Amino acid sequence: MTKYQHTRGEIKDNAIKALLHDRLFREKIERNRKGKGSYQRKPKHAKRGDESPIINSFLFY
Repeated sequence: MTKYQHTRGEIKDNAIKALLHDRLFREKIERNRKGKGSYQRKPKHAKRGDESPIINSFLFY
């Protein structure tokens, strides 16, 4: 059995109720990849910060 380090502090009265309100059992909203609700406004691969602005300025002139 694995041990889980809960974030509820000291559990006094009801251990099961305390674990149900822990972050472990929080609902996670998953976005659709295809179909309804899958449109994303931001591009998937945005411009990363490791590119030099000097090199980019030479490419566009």
